[in-house]
Amino acid sequence: MNRVIAVLGLGAMGLPMAARLAERWEVRGFDVAAARRDLAVADGVVPAATVGEAVAGASHVVVAVRDGAQLESVLFGEQGAGSQLAPGSVVIVTSTVGAAAVTEVSARLQELGVHTIDAPVSGGAVRARAGDLLITVGGASEVLRGSDDVLRMMASTLVVIGEVGAGQNMKAVNQLLCGIHTAAAAEALALANAMGLDLDQCVEVLNKGAAASFMLQDRGPRMVQQLRGEEPELRSRVDVIAKDMGIVGEITRRHQLPTAVAMAAENLYRMAKKAGLDAEDDSAVASFLSGQTTNQEK
Repeated sequence: MNRVIAVLGLGAMGLPMAARLAERWEVRGFDVAAARRDLAVADGVVPAATVGEAVAGASHVVVAVRDGAQLESVLFGEQGAGSQLAPGSVVIVTSTVGAAAVTEVSARLQELGVHTIDAPVSGGAVRARAGDLLITVGGASEVLRGSDDVLRMMASTLVVIGEVGAGQNMKAVNQLLCGIHTAAAAEALALANAMGLDLDQCVEVLNKGAAASFMLQDRGPRMVQQLRGEEPELRSRVDVIAKDMGIVGEITRRHQLPTAVAMAAENLYRMAKKAGLDAEDDSAVASFLSGQTTNQEK
């Protein structure tokens, strides 16, 4: 089926998702940073100078922004997509913004005759480029059926959880574990560093035993780079994982659920943000725990 797809937000996840979709369809990409639009050209994405230019005639609009405020802005801001979307088109929210935000957006889009799919993604940039993401989905069954090919182009694991908002709730459970596992990996490698152990060997050994986790496997090598004073590739920012754990915290408080470990992990990311590490790869929390130079001191 011939489609025109718009991708709004060409950051760490948006750009590889756009590139993946461009293997099959015409994809127009918009980002506020011109440099990100320029990067997209090499992957076959047509750069759009405005949101309106990106969404004109698009059957599907994939939104890959950082948080709820950006979601609100890109859809309903002064130059947002909302009023420019074609009736019957579908907005796919891939960002982790929480069920309340995506439900509100869905209601406002419905008034415009536009459908919403709640589809937060997990897996990282490399897997996004390969179409190997986990996507937990919420949406009306008929809308999902009409968008199945788009979703499956991005995902190797596509799980329908329920209506709009359900995908975000499942993603919150996922992020609770991811946030804890990343913090635990950081503490473990900071301890190994303090004892003078071979950090590369530590990562290798830990990933072969009961202590293994995806976050240790993925973040571990970059944590080692940070502990050595090297600059790792930026894949997932500190402020993003802090935002996700903030969503987790809001939900657990609403349900009056004691989650002491998740709260401790959230606090670690807050402290890292306060130290000026917002834009650093989240692997920086290992060197932060070790008392090494913060971004403010660089």
